[in-house]
Amino acid sequence: MNQRRGSVVDDSRPIFVQIAELIENEIIAGALPEETQVPSTNEFAAFHRINPATAGKGVNVLVDDGILYKKRGIGMFVASGARERLVAKRRDQFQNEFIAPLIVEAEKLGIRETQLIDMIRKEGTA
Repeated sequence: MNQRRGSVVDDSRPIFVQIAELIENEIIAGALPEETQVPSTNEFAAFHRINPATAGKGVNVLVDDGILYKKRGIGMFVASGARERLVAKRRDQFQNEFIAPLIVEAEKLGIRETQLIDMIRKEGTA
């Protein structure tokens, strides 16, 4: 991971995607509540030491998804219902990226549903 000062941006994925995910994470965590203003693209750019156009592209992804909206002359704000939509989107991603492949692999290995549940519970208490 490329450790830029004040940044969690890495080189494995496009930076604008990571900026969008950082904002999404802040919304999900409640650090950016609905109807509150988000930092400007220039603030994101300065903090993460990236090009303002790249930061803008990340913000625009969220505008296109209806997560953020622009108040002309004021800035970008978190849309009503944004957290709920993001949580639903992330749950779907979790299902597709982790749960479905886990079940396929468990079936290949002959792991029964009850065994799989027990394995998950054991990991959750470790």
